[in-house]
Amino acid sequence: MTISEFIRQQRKAHGLTQRGLADRAGVGLRFVREVEAGKPTLRLDKVNALLDLFGHRLEPVPAPRGED
Repeated sequence: MTISEFIRQQRKAHGLTQRGLADRAGVGLRFVREVEAGKPTLRLDKVNALLDLFGHRLEPVPAPRGED
């Protein structure tokens, strides 16, 4: 599951509109729309502000060996 899919799924599961999610996370509506649209470049602090509302955080994890 991608970050954009996860955030959209969680937003809907919590009964939030994009505007409601933006307001609660302290980010702009445009940012929420860009995240859900799968924009390839995003500010991680703002992504974490969204994920934090759902009890998650984006952090580095080890990559499996042999993958580039």
